[in-house]
Amino acid sequence: MQLDDYLDTSDGATRISREQASRFAKSVAGDFNPIHDVDARRFCVPGDLLFSLLLSRIGLSQEISVEFTGMVDETAALQLEHNDADSRLYDGDKTFLTASHSGPLAASAEMIDALTTAYVSYSGQTFPHILVPLWREHGVMVNPARPMVMYRSMQLSLTRADVQGIALREREASLNVDGKKGAVTLTFDVVDGSGNAVGQGQKHMLLSGLRAWDDDAVAGIINDYDAVKSAWQPA
Repeated sequence: MQLDDYLDTSDGATRISREQASRFAKSVAGDFNPIHDVDARRFCVPGDLLFSLLLSRIGLSQEISVEFTGMVDETAALQLEHNDADSRLYDGDKTFLTASHSGPLAASAEMIDALTTAYVSYSGQTFPHILVPLWREHGVMVNPARPMVMYRSMQLSLTRADVQGIALREREASLNVDGKKGAVTLTFDVVDGSGNAVGQGQKHMLLSGLRAWDDDAVAGIINDYDAVKSAWQPA
């Protein structure tokens, strides 16, 4: 993954255009959430791109916890504040991402790139493969006209940095429903090329505008998503 293709850095700040963010979501993550479309009314840079940017700057740690505290759009001039224990991405007085980390790992740039690529690819497959079965189980679904699924936080714990053929393997997915809101937790293992676990992690997402499950409506959401995905052509 050539991260520089998806951002521009000058004068100490990083800017991400709508085109760059949308291309990252679709071509790297396989994520066709409409909130990342170039013409989205409520546009948002993918959280996975911010996470990739963070790791490219601070490196890997044995433990890292990331929280997304604001939506980044194309106007943000991101700056990084970093020390041995904490980091944040911010623009002026607005913080978009905070991270705590401990136990630095002597990881190569290739290892960091392999891990972020594997994580982003896994993360982008959330819909429909993971979310739809959870909706069905709990008898809920998002609003088809405004499907709001937001990235809230993630944690990652690693035991080794000398890993070849890194991949992520799903362990468990859960959904807690509270009225029209939902909280999704995805738990995964980080494995090497032989399938041996070298770490584990979690991703947390928030759902809003939940309503009662409807077979036809969910099928329509999936069909629309698949149609957009099939029609998309990389630039």
